[in-house]
Parts: sequence; structure tokens; C-alpha cells
Amino acid sequence: MFPNPWQSGGLPFLNIASTSPATRTLGPGVRGAVWVQGCSFNCPDGIAPEWIPRRISRLVKPEHLVAEILSATDITGLTFSGGEPMLQAAGLAKLVRIARQYRELSLICFTGFTLEQLRQQPPGPGVTELLAEIDILIDGQYIAARNDNRGMRGSDNQRIHYLTTKIKRDNYDFEGGSRKAEIHLGDGYAMLVGVPSFGMSEAFRHAVGKANATLLSGVKDRELPHKKESGG
Repeated sequence: MFPNPWQSGGLPFLNIASTSPATRTLGPGVRGAVWVQGCSFNCPDGIAPEWIPRRISRLVKPEHLVAEILSATDITGLTFSGGEPMLQAAGLAKLVRIARQYRELSLICFTGFTLEQLRQQPPGPGVTELLAEIDILIDGQYIAARNDNRGMRGSDNQRIHYLTTKIKRDNYDFEGGSRKAEIHLGDGYAMLVGVPSFGMSEAFRHAVGKANATLLSGVKDRELPHKKESGG
């Protein structure tokens, strides 16, 4: 039986919602992104509601995930989001420590907790260790009514903390810059990566729904094969 990744802080297994080995939308340079499954908050109108439930998505050991997130040779940093990264802080801290043995990487991390909460009342094991690895922390819960359509913050109550000097304030505008998003395509899926500007998420969902409807219309008059059932 696998340990509960939220009680164990993501060790020995991280519970991963998705990854991207290369994106230019989540911080300076080319970044590897990791989104964890499960969140302690239920922010209305968040861009990834399917990653909020504490359900098992994909269990993987941090040491096995390193090759996946370092598969792009030109990445300069990592970005952790979710879900709530601080619920799996121990596993993510191990992941970035191993990755930094191979590359010089900056680390950006989103969290719904405030920095003060993380320091005074850590929500789980490994939080102090992960904070020690983070260069930029974007903290606070997403509030849809305060979405100002600017920068990498989802809403203007969220704060940008420069925990190290690895990423300079004048090198990247986290608060006021134009938002960016990419569409990543895989085997049977399409994913919107970044912090989308107003209307982009809805347009993306509409386009995906229309594409799915078009695909289904091509087989609507054909007899679909029966699913083979397996017995226990």
C-alpha cells in the first residue's frame, strides 16, 4: 500500500498532476514545470479545478522524475505549482536538490499559504527545506474578483517574495508584465500552460470542446466496438 503523499510530504512518492519539460510562460528563460495533485484550498474559478481534489493521479519518486523535467537541454529553471506544492514539500525539496546536481537552476514556487504561515505553522513535513531551495515564492490564495490581468500573479493580493538574489527584480516583471500562455499537445490531450489573460481559458476550453465534437461526429454513424470486460 502506498503512503499518503499529503501526510508524508511527498516522500517517497510525489503525487503529480502534470509536468512540462520546457515552457517560457512561467518565469524567465525556459523552465521545467511540475504541477502536484491535491490542494487544501478550493479557490473559486481557479484555472485548474481538476488538480484540487486529494486523489491519486500519478505517483512517482522524486529521483525518477528528475530525468523527465531535465529532458530539455536548454532549461534554466523550475516552476512548481498545482494543486498545492507545500503539501508535498519534502518530495519537491528532494526533487530540486537532485536536479541542481546536474544543472544551475532557479526555482519559482506558487502556494496558497502566506510566507508567514509557512514559517510559523508549516502545513506538513519538508516546508522549511523547500523554502530554503526557493528563489521566488508567489504566495496567497487566488481571488477571482482581484484578478488584475497582469503578471504571473493570479490576483493582486498574491505577493512576490524574492527569497534569494538569483532572479533579479529588473530581470523579469512578475507583477506588471504581460501574461503569457502556451498550448501543449500530447497523446490525446491539450494543455494550457501559463497564467492566462482574461478570456483565454474560456476560449481554450471552447476550442477543445469543439475539436472533440468534430472528432466524435466522424464516428457517430459507425458501430463502436464493444469494450472487453475482465473478470477478477
